[in-house]
Amino acid sequence: METLEYDVVVIGGGPAGENAAQYAVEGTGMTAAIIERELLGGECSYWACIPSKALLRPVAAADVTSDLPGVSSAHVAPKALLERRDTWVAHYDDSGQAKWAEGADLAVLRGDARLTGERTVRLSSSDGDRVVRARQAVVIATGSAANLPEDYADALPWGSRDATGVLEVPDRLVVVGGGVVACEAATWMTALGSSVTLVVRGDRLLARAEPFAGEAVLASLRERGVTVLLDTSVESVRRADPAATGTGRVHGGTVTITTTGGELEADEVLLAIGRTPRLDDLGLDAVDLTPDDVTSGRLPEWLHAVGDASGGPPLTHWGKHQARVVGARIAAAAAGEVAWEPDREAPVPQVVFTEPEVATVGLTEAEARDAGHDVVVTRVPTSSASGVALMRDHVAGQAQLVVDAGSHLLLGATFVGPQGGELVHAATIAITGGTPVHVLRHAVASFPTASELWLRLLEELPPPFRRPPPA
Repeated sequence: METLEYDVVVIGGGPAGENAAQYAVEGTGMTAAIIERELLGGECSYWACIPSKALLRPVAAADVTSDLPGVSSAHVAPKALLERRDTWVAHYDDSGQAKWAEGADLAVLRGDARLTGERTVRLSSSDGDRVVRARQAVVIATGSAANLPEDYADALPWGSRDATGVLEVPDRLVVVGGGVVACEAATWMTALGSSVTLVVRGDRLLARAEPFAGEAVLASLRERGVTVLLDTSVESVRRADPAATGTGRVHGGTVTITTTGGELEADEVLLAIGRTPRLDDLGLDAVDLTPDDVTSGRLPEWLHAVGDASGGPPLTHWGKHQARVVGARIAAAAAGEVAWEPDREAPVPQVVFTEPEVATVGLTEAEARDAGHDVVVTRVPTSSASGVALMRDHVAGQAQLVVDAGSHLLLGATFVGPQGGELVHAATIAITGGTPVHVLRHAVASFPTASELWLRLLEELPPPFRRPPPA
């Protein structure tokens, strides 16, 4: 069997895998190979972040024109919207990504990879099997897969790939779930012409965010005509004539969903109930490991995990950050050095591209209190910043900071409304750098911009937070 050898071998060619390979060997003279069984660029580039935002941005632009005097109201053109999606996913052609890898001196190997021993991988492809050995490290960057419980499997429901890759718009769509994917998909599918019903097991949307964020998104979805059923569980799903018609096409006949609130009928059902790290077919047993070992970080020094496969937040930017850290560690170790890393754990921001936009970072108020912090919370209407109020006539949403009462350090922030995704990065920097709020007050915001919202929030804090805490 042919044997290939590199300094670093990365299993999985999504953004995290690409970054891990690049940062491990860049400027070192070492070699790296990325093994990918689908499209180089991974879930994010073709079936998740990129296509979903390509679909959502025109919807958001149309929303603005409908509430902005002085401009003609725009409407969503479904055919053009899907064509925009196709452009952004490069028509599911990864040659551009392969060209980038070539320019970065990264080898791309196509096929399935399984660990067979320490620093050793078996690569299986249409060309046969090969052994791939790593002189320094192996990185697991295999991503995650959408959860599909057995009770649903026979009905061939849509997953997130079908929703972002939609080709046939179902007249009636039931979305099961109340998280980010469910809320975003409900937004663009409604704009494409589906009559959408959201079935949510819990009592609110976006359960991991502050309650006021979910409430704002709930009100907006209902205003768009989405039926949202809270505190409702699915008991069974059955389908007439299920058919594997392909990604983004209706998978057969009418779907009947029995819930605790009664029966629903739809032309398609979308499952948006979370994702699981893709580790089961990786050959972990060959190196005496389990999936739990990977997601818990119990790995030998030559093996690393990044991105969704690591069990952390399933967010592209977080996976890429992990990959940069791991890549630097590998490069430093190969040189007999130790990579510098900050003492403070990096906070993980997230943006939900609904209407209104929801951006969060750090701890919620409840999480901070549960962690033992004595907190002070400041919250203001998003419209209180002139720069935001000028964007449209009716601005929904609120912004909130969670501050540690003793240290004056920012623990968490939530921005609901226009520009939330841009405003949250300042909070991410403040938490990462350990900048107390009495110092943040002296960061001058330009007028009239959305960043003025920071001044409104900081002004709402009690007077003691305008100076350093007592020593």
